[in-house]
Amino acid sequence: MVRSLSMKRLSIVLLLAFAAAPRAQQPAPPEIAFDSVANFLKLPADMNLGEASGVAVNSKGHVFVFTRANVSGPAFGAAAAQLLEFGADGRFIREIGKGLYAFSYAHDVRIDKDDNIWCVDKGSNMVVKFNPDGHVVLVLGRKQESTDESARPQQGATPAPPHVDGYFRQPTDVAWDAAGNIFVSDGYVNARIAKYDKNGNWVKSWGEHGAGPGQFNTPHGIAVDARGNVYVADRNNHRIQVFDGNGTFLRQFTLDAPVPASARPIIGNVPDASAQPQFTARAPWAICLTPGPKQVLYAADAFPGRIYKMDLDGHVLGVLGSAGKSLKQFGWVHEMTCPSENELYVAEVLNWRVQKLVLHPK
Repeated sequence: MVRSLSMKRLSIVLLLAFAAAPRAQQPAPPEIAFDSVANFLKLPADMNLGEASGVAVNSKGHVFVFTRANVSGPAFGAAAAQLLEFGADGRFIREIGKGLYAFSYAHDVRIDKDDNIWCVDKGSNMVVKFNPDGHVVLVLGRKQESTDESARPQQGATPAPPHVDGYFRQPTDVAWDAAGNIFVSDGYVNARIAKYDKNGNWVKSWGEHGAGPGQFNTPHGIAVDARGNVYVADRNNHRIQVFDGNGTFLRQFTLDAPVPASARPIIGNVPDASAQPQFTARAPWAICLTPGPKQVLYAADAFPGRIYKMDLDGHVLGVLGSAGKSLKQFGWVHEMTCPSENELYVAEVLNWRVQKLVLHPK
């Protein structure tokens, strides 16, 4: 009996080790031909985007942009978050949540199956759900009170402080499964995934700082497939981890494609992997999953600044784009949405824009 248990434990360890081991680098995947729709967003004459940190599309094709604009306050510590809605033709429709208490530093926006709009604010440590009319119907987390002496941006520490259930420290993204369960990547400081039920009741969390299976170093993006599996862009660990809906580790994979010899970052020098892992090659910043029945995953990095098309086992099917400032180039893709396999919307931090991409795969 003891030997049987020991062998079972050994089998589990070997299985996890095999699942977690990165594959050998593959040959260069094909380049996917694509176009960028020029001047897609039609802004009012007196408006400009700031850093475009989030983009999402609803069932009508309306485009929502979460931008670090509408800045108020000093140069450092200012409020920088504005939510804008555009029509399917790019025409400006409205601003949502102007002056909202939770709007501090924009990070991501997502749209659920019922066209509710969810904003993830890194500065206020809150996730806010708006109904399609633009009214707040659910809030997760809590902003620090400005009257508190300790009220300041949450910062990382070594070792990381223990997390508190129901609170966030610099959250990054949100996703849902078919039952409506809510998954939040909580993010820069807590390095975990938080799970709520469809009514916003706390369920559980998993993860901690580290590089092993189920550990994270900046979980920066999250998506859920049709089977309820949770994909996490573990950015500073240069991988995408996959879990079931209860947080059980299933597998991991990397953006496994050679870096072109001609690749250059859009800003600064070629980054030092030990000092700036988020800027080095193939660190996944943003991910999105296409609708079914056969889903594919798109992921983006800052350097060499490409978008990767992958199957759900992590095989790279093709790549597109490069770092730069022109159309069809990218400046730190911070979030993507993929309403279909050949249509992507990408929000760029450095280029202060959203591009609509139309892919032409062979």
